Amino acid sequence: MTIFTRAAPLAALLAAPLVTGPALAEMPKGISHFTLDNGLEAVVIEDHRAPVVVQMVWYKVGSADEQPGKSGIAHYLEHLMFKGTDKVAAGELSKTVTANGGMDNAFTSYDFTAYFQRIASDRLPLVMEMESDRMANLKIGEDDWQAERQVVLEERSQRTDSDPGAQFAEERSAVQFYNHPYGRPVIGWRAEMEGLTRDDANAWYDAHYAPNNAVLIIAGDVTPERAKELAQEYYGPVKPKAGAERGPRPQEPEQRSPRRMERSDPRVAEPVLIRTILVPERNPGDQKTAAALTVLAELLGGSAQTSVLARELMLTGKALFVDAGYDGLSVDPTTFTIALMPAPGLSNAEAEAALDAALEKFRQDGPDPAQLERVKTQVRAAEVYKKDSAHGRAYDYGQGLSIGLGIEDVNDWPEILAAVTPEDIRAAAELVLDSKADVTGWLLPAAAPAATPAVTPAGDAPAASTDPANPGESQ
Repeated sequence: MTIFTRAAPLAALLAAPLVTGPALAEMPKGISHFTLDNGLEAVVIEDHRAPVVVQMVWYKVGSADEQPGKSGIAHYLEHLMFKGTDKVAAGELSKTVTANGGMDNAFTSYDFTAYFQRIASDRLPLVMEMESDRMANLKIGEDDWQAERQVVLEERSQRTDSDPGAQFAEERSAVQFYNHPYGRPVIGWRAEMEGLTRDDANAWYDAHYAPNNAVLIIAGDVTPERAKELAQEYYGPVKPKAGAERGPRPQEPEQRSPRRMERSDPRVAEPVLIRTILVPERNPGDQKTAAALTVLAELLGGSAQTSVLARELMLTGKALFVDAGYDGLSVDPTTFTIALMPAPGLSNAEAEAALDAALEKFRQDGPDPAQLERVKTQVRAAEVYKKDSAHGRAYDYGQGLSIGLGIEDVNDWPEILAAVTPEDIRAAAELVLDSKADVTGWLLPAAAPAATPAVTPAGDAPAASTDPANPGESQ
């Protein structure tokens, strides 16, 4: 568990009313899409190369949908979802999957919570029966909730409280967002996690876990007809819940002031600069800006040999490491990230000035056309390689649909990336580099303890002061 880690006759299915998505002829090869009467949206990714299938259920709710004071409840319930139902004992789902040669897990993000199993394709009815059962019939025992709360607290201790980089990321997010819940950690603030109760978990489950707030992905050795048949049998009877869909969130006001922060920790070996800038996300029918930001990130920092920042800083001996990143798969505005580790002998201020100069040069010059085409080819190749994995494609559709994109948006994404122009890159660079909604943070090694002042022997003259305010004067 991590933070983004029986057949009915076919005739009976065909007689049951289904609200279908785009016609199969309009979909990419091997992809089908349908929606059950109870609102459960489903995508089937057909891939018969191995007798294996992946089932994923994505709930359209995450930590950013939590109420203030209850941070961590989305992830906490993710853990409690393994505590069983009247049919399945606590822990039995995972044990059953393992006993049948499969594996399962779950993960929580700001915008979604997902559960998956990978298992032999002839065991698909088994995992669909268990997953649909806990969608409707979760039972949290009197003892389970306290023990599992301790588990998530220990997870926080191991992954965040003992890791200066993770702590720094938490603090940067809190500084980046004035009002939006993306400023809270997905796992939750410790003091609030300690106060979570069984009633809190049940309330979250009752409010959000429903077929009309979920996406089902079936990927692998299964036909669309068989997948629909099983979905109708197991998920079809689960009743929808009024109001389960994501509600309005607090939104971010306009940010007008760049911010700076730094953190020192003895566990940090080398200084690192991380700058985040608030930028738009991917939106239904409007992914052009997000595509340009995706390509811009690859241009600036995608390669340690050929990217813009690598050539300007790493190959000139000014940085040991540079990077740029952007992921537009979010419900609300997200961040574009630029990172740098200075080369030995270069001060932090000099390294940051060199980074700013390289970024300004790119802003003025724009992208090199040949380099842009190479990067676009690499990005397109990455999309093609992802399609070679049924599991990878399941993530694409699951994430996309769970944040509000339509099936057409997910299908069209590679073509939108391929259509990015130099003018689009210039506009994206202006959006990033001219923004005032940025946070520049330095994660630093702890300063060495000050040496104990030497005692001046009697009769010796005191040493000259090194205070720059009083150069050459005696202390």
